[in-house]
Amino acid sequence: MQTPTEKKSEAVLATTDLTFEQDVLRSEQPVLVDFWAAWCGPCRMIAPTLEEVGAEFAGRARVAKVDVDQNPVTASRYGIASLPTLLVFKGGKVVDQVIGAAGKRTIAAKLAGHLA
Repeated sequence: MQTPTEKKSEAVLATTDLTFEQDVLRSEQPVLVDFWAAWCGPCRMIAPTLEEVGAEFAGRARVAKVDVDQNPVTASRYGIASLPTLLVFKGGKVVDQVIGAAGKRTIAAKLAGHLA
């Protein structure tokens, strides 16, 4: 379900507790997952950056978002305690992370470091 502040995007995939395994864990490409919430100011602040990163890495990696309020199972499974938390998955495993609002250069570098 989309929140009023969330836009439909081609560059960033909204994933859920039900689709996380297929969208992220089974992905053949690295996936940067943003664990966020609508009430989180820093999460909203980095949303445009994630759109840019998603567009830049299209075809080589994916960017996905998990709303922790709507998808508590996935958030709990990965021990998400601070928002935003960005996890990079490769081959179904967490290979890198960024906690807090980071700049585009930092986020892109984390993802680029795991491209094949």
